[in-house]
Amino acid sequence: MAWFLRCCRALGAVLVLLVPTVAVAAAPAPAALTQEDTLELQRIAAYLNGIRTMTARFRQIAGNSAVSEGKLWVARPGRMRFEYDPPNPIRLLADSTYVYYWDDELKQASKYELRSTPAWFLLRDPIAFEADVTVTAFQRVGGATIGVTVVENAQPDAGSLTLVLTENPLTLRQWIVVDQQGKTTTVTLSDLQFGMALAPSLFQYQSLFTGSNR
Repeated sequence: MAWFLRCCRALGAVLVLLVPTVAVAAAPAPAALTQEDTLELQRIAAYLNGIRTMTARFRQIAGNSAVSEGKLWVARPGRMRFEYDPPNPIRLLADSTYVYYWDDELKQASKYELRSTPAWFLLRDPIAFEADVTVTAFQRVGGATIGVTVVENAQPDAGSLTLVLTENPLTLRQWIVVDQQGKTTTVTLSDLQFGMALAPSLFQYQSLFTGSNR
């Protein structure tokens, strides 16, 4: 149990994003969307679906103000990898079926079904703001930033995921996770690169043990 609690503290929003939460029955209140809002959501979905591979640096601010940094890789659909900068020994990997996390110092690992985690919204194909999710907030800030908050219909009280995108060009810059206890953690992306070839081995479970990121 001690190693699990340590991972929870270290991973913050990434763990919230990748680890399943407990479903409870309560209907989320949908945002009052205009026709223009609906068209914007369709544009955002098209942008997200157009991301097939991506790398970025991330900066994570947890609810207790702890700051961590690292690198992430995405290969849609279904695959994602996080590595924290040293001395943090944590790595996480989604391989289209499961999410694994690994503590290189403690040599401990665990796994969850990807479809049961909030990360599935970003990794599914196609992404859509309808059917199994409810948009609970949609905001434009100064004509340059858009925020979209979604809640999974199957587990509406398990928390929310907010995507923050900037305009010109439309780019995913941040996500904000609010968990069941109302704790907020923010992950901000920088140095984004798209469309590169990523080795399949990067998203294989065995690579967690070696730290391979090529």
